[in-house]
Amino acid sequence: MIRWLDDFIDGTTMYRLVFYYLGGLLAVATVLGLFGLVPFDPTALVFSTVLIALTCWLANWLFARVFNTPVNVESAWITALILALIMNPVTATDVVGMGGLVWASVWAIASKYMLALGKKHVFNPAALGVALTALFLGQPATWWVAGNLTMLPFVLVGGLLIARKLQRFDLIGVFVLANVLTVALTTPADMVVQALTETLTHSPLFFLAFAMLTEPLTAPQARWPRLAYGALVGILASPTIHFGDFYLTPEIALLAGNAFAWIVSPKGRFALTLERIEEAANGAYDFVFSSDRRLAFQPGQYLEWTLGVPNADSRGNRRSFTIASAPTEDEVRLGVKFYPKPSTFKRALGTMQPGDQIYASQLAGNFVLPRNPNSKLAFLAGGIGITPFRSMLQYLLDRDERRDITMLYGTAEVADIAYRDVFDAADRDLGIRTVYAVANEPSPEPGMRTGFIDAKMIRAEIPDYRQRVFYISGPHAMVSLMQHTLRGMGVPHSRIKTDFFPGLA
Repeated sequence: MIRWLDDFIDGTTMYRLVFYYLGGLLAVATVLGLFGLVPFDPTALVFSTVLIALTCWLANWLFARVFNTPVNVESAWITALILALIMNPVTATDVVGMGGLVWASVWAIASKYMLALGKKHVFNPAALGVALTALFLGQPATWWVAGNLTMLPFVLVGGLLIARKLQRFDLIGVFVLANVLTVALTTPADMVVQALTETLTHSPLFFLAFAMLTEPLTAPQARWPRLAYGALVGILASPTIHFGDFYLTPEIALLAGNAFAWIVSPKGRFALTLERIEEAANGAYDFVFSSDRRLAFQPGQYLEWTLGVPNADSRGNRRSFTIASAPTEDEVRLGVKFYPKPSTFKRALGTMQPGDQIYASQLAGNFVLPRNPNSKLAFLAGGIGITPFRSMLQYLLDRDERRDITMLYGTAEVADIAYRDVFDAADRDLGIRTVYAVANEPSPEPGMRTGFIDAKMIRAEIPDYRQRVFYISGPHAMVSLMQHTLRGMGVPHSRIKTDFFPGLA
């Protein structure tokens, strides 16, 4: 059961997992409503959800055409489900209540287009929608899903899966700690226990953290800005924080955090035009783009790529991929491996022609070269996980910068080796050695190893491995196995870095 759950999470994009989480909460609330365990008639909840979903879908369709951008239906559904979970359900006879739901839905979607800076929305759409509804219509969000103790276990279990997928336990932990400490420090001593109990069981704390705080588009991706963001929102979301008679609400706290995130994060979205497609290896291709403006990044970082995909499958129309090119190159490379039965995103990518465009945003990632050029490094790559190392080594070549690096690169066959020209140049010009481990070749080329990368091969090819920092990039199973192998060889966790980006599938 646990293995199946791990495979499901790893094989599902972050956006689709959030969609399942929110939809599951609504389904659970509907069933519980039949037994009177949530304070709403389930028919009102269903009616409100349908009304919000249709409004968000229509608004998203209209705004996408007005602003001439790809339609991201999945994002609209997620916004709709969040609104349905935090705004009071209404019936078809409540005209005023229906107006509030429609108003919040339209403004939530509009914020993605009208309040976008550099083609990237700044504020969490659902938070902005409910804030404007409270301000102009006097209909505040009640956050009913978070205030119901019966729903709490479902909020927590599903939310922890989201945190695991995103690897954002640090963000959520800092947010919760900051909120709890603020409540404890600003509450009279004789009421602290009661206040903390209410905070942990009947407040929006956990739903806000799992479903909205972690949204990649409006949260910082770098570690320290991310932690500061979590602390800021945690403090401001405390029910005891106020300015005079004005008490902050969870959505206002999140919007303030979004503004901070925008200030400290890379700006904007890039429009990339396809120049050509190059075959990098068997079944692997480099899509080479020109950018509408300069893309400043560190070798090894990733972007979230958005492509117009009609009838997208469960992986959606947004994917995170490492930038295969180096910052020193004029063009932007996206290295992709195509397998049988590819996703709709990859099928759409494969049909691109020179002159077609794709959008990229959310530049992030800590899988980068250390600042100290004297650090001894070891790269372990599997399959198309070679792309960040191509970026790094091309960068070092262009700068003529020598570093003590040894790379083990595992593939199934010799034909699967990508970017060999770059690695041969790095060996020749910089002394950076690459050892190719080919699993299915009984007689590989001279200098290659037969088999998989394992402890024996690491000891043989990198005898000073205890002195090195290991960088691992590849399929999830390979990365996990290499981590386990290195720990068994005595390499401390602090000297192991893995390639990660939210939404990996």
